Amino acid sequence: MHKKLFIPGPTEVREEILRAQANPMIGHRSSDFSALYERVIEKLRKLFGTDRKAFVFTSSATGVMEGAIRNTVNRNLISFINGAFSKRWHDIALKNGKEVDAVEVEWGRAIKPEMVEDALKKKHYEAVLVTHNETSTGVMNPLGEIAEVLNDHPDTLLLVDAVSSLGGAPIDIDRWDIDVIFASVQKCFALPPGITVTFVSDRALEKAKNVENRGYYFDFLTMLKYYEERKQTPATPAISLLY
Repeated sequence: MHKKLFIPGPTEVREEILRAQANPMIGHRSSDFSALYERVIEKLRKLFGTDRKAFVFTSSATGVMEGAIRNTVNRNLISFINGAFSKRWHDIALKNGKEVDAVEVEWGRAIKPEMVEDALKKKHYEAVLVTHNETSTGVMNPLGEIAEVLNDHPDTLLLVDAVSSLGGAPIDIDRWDIDVIFASVQKCFALPPGITVTFVSDRALEKAKNVENRGYYFDFLTMLKYYEERKQTPATPAISLLY
């Protein structure tokens, strides 16, 4: 007998998934781990129908909020705020020393594509921050329409928090040309918390090569290097969560 969770996340985890985590531990530099991690990465890409590079970070999505900014923005960005988590992402950008403009609407309302279009007509930004589904209010922003606006601004990257929508709502990552999109797994994936799935475009990876102070733990280029050369991660991951 246990309590049922009726919250956005963590969600109820199936018994077979909990049992899988009890499998014997393996070394993160072993061939067994390389095979496991490659399987996970390729299945994620197939599941979401994307050719983007995929990473699995041992962290909450808040960590990748910071990582997305540090990898893709040298100086300025604009954030669109309509709830607590889009506000958090805005605050993270400020704490990382970026020049941040913001468009904020009343919480409970959606970000309209016209708002994004108006902002980008007035000023050039390296990146746009959009929360697809604002967990704090339940409002889903029209990501596909917002992505269309970005088509006219090829030098501006689209960074998307999809924590409470990836796996639960249709998202065409490649057709919408999303540059960075991430979700922790304790919501729509219905997995135990502790890892964040991330997809990154080639354009964002190229931009990262010219961004200073990317840090280490969330450095996309370091993650890519370890995967391409070893099918591994730079640091010890939460192996049991990958089972």
